Amino acid sequence: MASSTSSVIQVRDVIIIGAGPSGLGVAARLHEPLPAANFTDDEHRRFHWIKQYRASKTTTKNQRKGAGKQRNASVPSTVPPELDLLALDASGKSWMQRWQGLFKTFDISHLRSPMFFHVDPSERDALLSYAYANDRSDELRELHGCVGKELSKYQRKKRERMGRQQQNIPTIDERDRKDYYVPSTPLFFSHCDCIVDRYQLSDTMLSQEQVEDIRYDYVRDFSDEQKIFCIKTNKGCHYSKIAVLAIGGNPPQIPYPLKPGEMEGATHAMDIKAFPPLYVQKKIANKARTNVLVVGGGLTSAQIADLAARRGVSKVWLIMRGPLKIKHFDIGLEWVGKFRNVEHAQFWNSETADERCKKIMDARNGGSITPYYKKIVEKHIAMGRVDMLLHTTIDSMKWDPSSKIWDVSLKGERQDLPPIDHIYFATGVGTNYESLPCLQSMCHDYPIENCGGFPCITEKMAWREDVPLFVAGRFAALQLGPGAHNLIGARIGADRIAWSIQEMLGKEEGGDRANWTQDKFNYLTGRGSRYDALANIPVAG
Repeated sequence: MASSTSSVIQVRDVIIIGAGPSGLGVAARLHEPLPAANFTDDEHRRFHWIKQYRASKTTTKNQRKGAGKQRNASVPSTVPPELDLLALDASGKSWMQRWQGLFKTFDISHLRSPMFFHVDPSERDALLSYAYANDRSDELRELHGCVGKELSKYQRKKRERMGRQQQNIPTIDERDRKDYYVPSTPLFFSHCDCIVDRYQLSDTMLSQEQVEDIRYDYVRDFSDEQKIFCIKTNKGCHYSKIAVLAIGGNPPQIPYPLKPGEMEGATHAMDIKAFPPLYVQKKIANKARTNVLVVGGGLTSAQIADLAARRGVSKVWLIMRGPLKIKHFDIGLEWVGKFRNVEHAQFWNSETADERCKKIMDARNGGSITPYYKKIVEKHIAMGRVDMLLHTTIDSMKWDPSSKIWDVSLKGERQDLPPIDHIYFATGVGTNYESLPCLQSMCHDYPIENCGGFPCITEKMAWREDVPLFVAGRFAALQLGPGAHNLIGARIGADRIAWSIQEMLGKEEGGDRANWTQDKFNYLTGRGSRYDALANIPVAG
């Protein structure tokens, strides 16, 4: 629904920067009239009680003979289907294209996330339902060791009487077993395609463009009274009333300074184009001995080591600066299981941003690999194809461009390595919004507090109260918690952002736009007169 205020420029309702999980989650949620709750039944009932309590304090009048129904101030408005939305992404022209490319590069068969980690706003168990509805339950893999390991109250008391120390016991029981499977990669992306089709988020609303700058100011060709966003890309400028920043983090950087001539011999995991590089593939084809060094302690490093061994590399050296950490997810089970609201309550009750930042760092606790990949790496180690060196870092590295060989020395138990053909840095991406090129104008014109690289955004997920730039994904961690980096953070963040956007657009448009979905909700749940509700719901065609 483009603005008709000016014939010179097109001003959209919302522009989403990023077409990954967070961007898709926001777009889908904005088009879902009846989103599923992210809470328990008890919490949901309490929400409705609060809603009713607030509504009882508001005087409402039946104005059907006048200009339409009066908007209930306690009910956030909902955006109708004619929302004018555009998504910008540098990676491709379709949703989730960057993710699909990385999964294909690393040959990932299954996700790390459990079944309720997805971006479908319609239902908490949407991915599980999709798998069974399409006879694809055989593509689910159980996460062993998550479920059924807890102690009963009797067992706990017995351990206390015997003086045995309490252990960290998983807080997931048999009732939740169905959640603790992981979907196959094809199943997950098929579900994402289903979301795109259901909400008609066609590729026509997505443009492959690199965002270079974001400004929020008055535009002479639009209005002297209302600020809008001017989003500059490598292909031009786009204008919108609201913007959503839904990017995955800072650009990947190799943590060791490399000269231009050395870049051929080293690659960041997020920048892999061919695996292994062509010159290494030629050595493998000629049956020459090859050695690859992988730096990093997270799941990606294990996936690269496994892939290199399977692609014919003679020996893979996997080094990490700390101990090997084994976890099903990149956050602890206490943030995922049925008692996760306890952790979130403590997080949200933190008095300062520094306290929240510390909780995020403690919960994530650096890189880790899954028990599944631990077994895979151990098999390669037993066969002599992989060697893992813990508490080890690179001391020096020298590249010979003629032979295309690295001379690497280490700090740790082992100092020397054989000639290395290629180095992969699976060291993740940084988190510092102030260093993002596209946010330089925003940081200058509308500065906000920086805490550990995360922006201190508002509770409504906005940059500032007076700046409707909403933040999703990892950069929203100070509001979403440690799960902001994950699919669950994408869905919860999208829900909170959508409420804020709907409230803004509803206040701006007023009237029927503020009430049409509430009428649909009232009709489906039997609240009030169904005839009144049907009279105000727009009819297609």
